[in-house]
Amino acid sequence: MKIDLSWAELVGRRLSLDFVNTCSDRLSDSPTDYLVDYATLVAWAHEHLLSMLVSMEIAPGTRIGIDAVARKLGISQTPIREALSRLEAEKLVIKVPNVGYHASAQMTPSEVNDLYVLRQLIEPYAAARAAESMTDETLSQLANMEAEMDRIQAETGGAYARFAEADAMLHSLVATGSGNPLIADTIARLHMHLHIFRFLFNTNAPQEAAQEHAEIIHALIARDPAAAEAAMRTHLERSRIRMEEASNRIAARTAPEPRTASPARRGGV
Repeated sequence: MKIDLSWAELVGRRLSLDFVNTCSDRLSDSPTDYLVDYATLVAWAHEHLLSMLVSMEIAPGTRIGIDAVARKLGISQTPIREALSRLEAEKLVIKVPNVGYHASAQMTPSEVNDLYVLRQLIEPYAAARAAESMTDETLSQLANMEAEMDRIQAETGGAYARFAEADAMLHSLVATGSGNPLIADTIARLHMHLHIFRFLFNTNAPQEAAQEHAEIIHALIARDPAAAEAAMRTHLERSRIRMEEASNRIAARTAPEPRTASPARRGGV
């Protein structure tokens, strides 16, 4: 029997360490009966690391030990390294020569502001154009995504990372559906959504965003350019506010405590 899971199946089944260990044991005994696809292990490692990054379990700037991750997942270092390479391409980790991988630094308030200025300039326009030119196949895919995001947005743990990736996919499909390759390329190069969700962990962002996504998707399916543009603009503005509030909370938590002056000695000057 061949075990060949797609990424979606892997995530949906919440592939467990016991499952991988069992398959690995059987693979060594009878490789013709059991096969864990290498790409599946890479996808699993990527999902595990992504979940830890967006949930801040791996804090910004923290070194990521490949040995430790490999031991935790019970797999070799090779798929871990490839998963880290993917995360580096997504700008969630950086590779320091002769040191290894570190989690990327958190976005600064200035970078967040610049990001949303750019998004407001291009994404509402992209949504309007997508409502006019998206294929029926892509619209059907969006409808399925809405149902999937509704299902996972109330979950915890790894589901948070899956919601972040679904959010990124939605915006990518809208950008591509606009028919403007430059818009699609710009959105793809930003790799912004996963960084945004690092800010928003432990907030009600998934619940709010799911409703906003639904409004965008409904406007697209109705092929209503004005409604799609307005829904995207509203979503981006609410997302900006969520980011601002989260940034303020983080700043408040990390701000040094004010120093209290020591009482003056009696008789002193």
